[in-house]
This record gives sequence, C-alpha cells and structure tokens, in this order.
Amino acid sequence: MLGKMKRILIGKPMKSAELDGEKLGKWKALAILSSDALSSVAYGTEQILLVLVAAGFAALWYSVPISIAVLGLLVILIFSYRQTIFAYPTGGGAYIVAKDNLGTTSSLIAGGSLLVDYILTVAVSSSAGTDAITSAFPMLHDYSVVIALIMIVFLTIMNLRGVTESASVLAIPIYLFIFSIAVLIISGGIKFLAGGWKQLHLNSEQVYPM
Repeated sequence: MLGKMKRILIGKPMKSAELDGEKLGKWKALAILSSDALSSVAYGTEQILLVLVAAGFAALWYSVPISIAVLGLLVILIFSYRQTIFAYPTGGGAYIVAKDNLGTTSSLIAGGSLLVDYILTVAVSSSAGTDAITSAFPMLHDYSVVIALIMIVFLTIMNLRGVTESASVLAIPIYLFIFSIAVLIISGGIKFLAGGWKQLHLNSEQVYPM
C-alpha cells in the first residue's frame, strides 16, 4: 500500500541512465532557476517597506538606494551565473565550482550555506504566501499553519517528482507572477507620469510641512 502511494505521489523510480533525459527547455529552466530570486522579490520588498514605515514616512525615501543596491546584487549574480554556465556547460553547482576553484573547505561552506538557504526560502516563502492568502480571505486566518504546511508538502512532492515535471507545474505561477509585476510597474509608471508625483509631493508636505 505504501509503495502504491509513493508511486502515485512521486512517480515511477528512474534509472541512472534515464537521468540524462531530465532536461529543461529555456522557458522552463528560466522559471525554475529564477524561482529563488523571484520569491525574494515577492516578500522581500514588503518586509523592507514595513521596516521603513516603522521608522517614519521620511525613511521611505531610503527605498530608492536600497532598490539600487538590490539591482546591483542581481547584476552581479547574472554575470556570475553566465560565467559558471560557460565554464561548466554540463552543470556545476556551488559545491563543484567552489571545490575546483577555492578548495574543499570553501565548497563545504558553500554547500552548507545553500542547504540553509533552501530551508529558509521554503519556510519564509510559505509564510509569506500564507499571509497573502489570509489577507485576501480573512476567514482563513485561523488555518494559517495548515495552509503553510500544505504549501510545504506540495513543494516537496513536486520536487521529488523530478525536475521536468516540477518545472512544468511551477512555471505557471512563476510566469503569472512575472506578468503581474510587469503590469504593476507599467501601471505605476503611467500613473506617476500622469501626475501621481504631484499627489506624492502633497502628501509629503502634509506630513512634514515646510
């Protein structure tokens, strides 16, 4: 019975020779490889603003240099990823790259750091997703823990089913998120150019009159 349930949940076991067939196209690979950064965008921005709001309205202007710093970090990551892809076309994670270039000790630190990062990413992302759901549907607030656990179980099962299957499913919400962020940026830019900056200036004068 357990064997049948396992087969239903995570699929048929794959032989080592079949692992070479677990390849992704560019669109699916982009969605999977960028999911960590996108999840940080989803909840990181909100947490930054919450801290700045607590410090006062004037502190909100610090969001601009913080955003520039985050963009700089993303640019560094993009270039480093490109270098790794060209240097290790058959695949090379942080452990392999660090071991070849910096030694065993550095590779163990990199591997351990990634393990902790993955655990924290799943935990924080699930919590942020739960907060978003309960904000949209307040009647579910009492079931926050259950919703978060369901998310973690779902992500675990999808990853156990293999890269190809998990990419096919997880790519859908990832690209929906990218599309919604693009719409948010475009609509915000249009409102700003249409005179939203004047309202922002008036609000700042009301809070801090000259």
